[in-house]
Amino acid sequence: MNSLSPRAAVGLFLIVVLAWGINWSVTKQLVQFLPPLWASAIRSWIALAGLFVILGLSNNLMIPERRDIPVVLSVALLHMTVFSVLVAAGVRFLPASKAVVLGYTTPLWVAIAAPLLGKDTLTAPKLAGALLGLIGLIVILNPASIDWTNTNVVLGAGMVILAAISWAANIIYIRAHRWIASPLQLLIWQVLVATIVLSVSATIADGLPHVEWSWRLVLLFLYSGLIGTVLAYWAMSMVNKSISALTTSLGTTATPLVGIASAAILLGEPIDMSLVIAAALIITGIGLASLGDRLLRGQATAKG
Repeated sequence: MNSLSPRAAVGLFLIVVLAWGINWSVTKQLVQFLPPLWASAIRSWIALAGLFVILGLSNNLMIPERRDIPVVLSVALLHMTVFSVLVAAGVRFLPASKAVVLGYTTPLWVAIAAPLLGKDTLTAPKLAGALLGLIGLIVILNPASIDWTNTNVVLGAGMVILAAISWAANIIYIRAHRWIASPLQLLIWQVLVATIVLSVSATIADGLPHVEWSWRLVLLFLYSGLIGTVLAYWAMSMVNKSISALTTSLGTTATPLVGIASAAILLGEPIDMSLVIAAALIITGIGLASLGDRLLRGQATAKG
């Protein structure tokens, strides 16, 4: 696949941010109809079918080599299974607007954990970014924003934060992995593994699903599976070939803002001041952490 023109790349990137931001409100609605495991499993089946068509038409279907199997399992289990289920479970008890801000603390956990694991160097911008992000986390978890007397709300917040940490662990591993196939070529295998694990887990935990199907539910699943997953991942793989990593990492910080706006429009959720302040702090912190990564890569390049 050739690189896109700057205008096309920016257009696709906007689609990614919109797709992922809106998907939090969609997930919030899906778990009103189905348990989190089944909601994630059915979405994954739809994504698998969509990916099979897209990769087949673009001649990107391939069997992964043995050295790529660890990254297939890492993404499938840590991101597509653990992250997805914890988010779906968490948004049952949390507003989607708060959940998306907590969920996108992932880069902050990467900035904190990677140096501790010897996988990265903690620079001043990354330290400042992590501190700002943690302050933002405290703001959104303050008693005026989160009702600490409500066990379900606290549980929901905890699950979404654990989801973000799980995604961070996946990112740290991905950074160290030496790819053989492209991320897009491996995506269908990651979704296949996640689909099997989610379906078996859902059957064991909840039995076969009892669903009252409606056009609304079908459209929600189609959006989450095809737009929020297949289109977004395909578009992101194209964008990564055409836009610098720093630009994409900074640009994705707009996703929580889209999530907050879509929750207000689609679900009627209020936008309180603590949410705005927390989102601003966390997004600024992510930006500083990303700049820290950029400085480290620049220094490594200069040293050869």
